[in-house]
Formats: sequence, structure tokens, C-alpha cells
Amino acid sequence: MKHKRLNRDGWGFQYYPYYQMRIDDESFHGMACLIKLTDGDNNYWETPKAGRIQVTGEGMSWLELLPDDAARLITIMYFPEGVHDDARHNYPIPKNIRFQPSIYYVDIIEGIEYDEYGIATYIDRYLDVIFTPEGDIKIDDRDELDAAYASGELSKEQYDSALLECERILKDYCEDISKTGEWCAKIREIVEERIKAGELIKPCREVLELQNSKR
Repeated sequence: MKHKRLNRDGWGFQYYPYYQMRIDDESFHGMACLIKLTDGDNNYWETPKAGRIQVTGEGMSWLELLPDDAARLITIMYFPEGVHDDARHNYPIPKNIRFQPSIYYVDIIEGIEYDEYGIATYIDRYLDVIFTPEGDIKIDDRDELDAAYASGELSKEQYDSALLECERILKDYCEDISKTGEWCAKIREIVEERIKAGELIKPCREVLELQNSKR
């Protein structure tokens, strides 16, 4: 299983503000991280219902949520604030038009640790649930999960718990995607208020290297 950092350094982004904070609110208890993409290429995926899905590009932002009571990482890839892709003809306008999701990506994970910079890291348990505001729902990388179990990398308990967590994710978020969007937007508002009040950018390795290069 792979260890991954929540600042998503493996995506090859250039400099971008990354915030990482603990939230304890009636709507959410856990870790919330926000990446604001200040530059970079526009990249797209294709889905049956929504069509072309933008996942990166200048002005987009990624909200990542690690709930205390679940083995999952929820990533909401948002369009620039207040807009969405006009090519998404069946896009349902959310109640909170400031934060309009392009796509949701939920990793099933195991364990949270912190690297030498204090950046949260997680162990990816292969299986993912991907869905869109238009109603696309996809369970991804089941073949990788099965292969990891067959090779002995995953125990029977780990394998079964990943499948159970997948079922819970489908129930919690995909039965009413509009409601999920409202919940995510509420947490995003909390994050933005914290940033407005002075929450600092988390100085990960990439940020420190950039700062040092400018001295």
C-alpha cells in the first residue's frame, strides 16, 4: 500500500497555497485541508453523465476531508468560486453557488501519520469511490484491491474492511449527492473563515524550497 501526502505533491503542481487544520464542529469532526491551484494545466476526465470533468487548472481548489470516525479521505475538486464549466449542460446548481464541485473522489485509507514538515499522510487501500453532481458513480481500482489481497499484501480483515467502507461511502454520500454537496460547502465555509481570520499556509517542503530559492 502506498503512503501519500495530503498536499498532493505527487500531482506535479507548481507553487500552491496548502492549508491543513483540525475542525471540531457539529457538522464535522476531523482534519480539513485546502489546496488552491494558482496555476497549472487544465486536466480532464470523462464520465458518462457529466461528460468532460475538469480536475485541475488555475483557479480550481481541492478540499480534502478526513473524518475521525471513518477510514476515508474525501476530496472535492471545486471549480473557481461562483462558476462551473458551461459544457456541463446537466449540471445541477448547488444551493451554495459560491462552491460548485466538479467531481468528488473518496479514497479508502488506513491510518494517518505526519511527515517531518507536519503534513498529514495516509495509506491508500486502493479502492476509491468517484461521483459527480450529475449522478455518475464509479467504484474504481477494485482490481488493484483484489490483486493486493491475492498477493498477501492485504489480510482478509483489511480486504473485507475496505469493501465495507466502500458500501458505507456509497450510502453516506451517493444516495443524495445534493445533500453531500451542501455538507461539503458548509465545511468549506468554516475553512474559508479560518483562513480569513489568519490561518497560515502549511509550510510543506515545496513551499520552503520556493521560499529559499527567492532569498
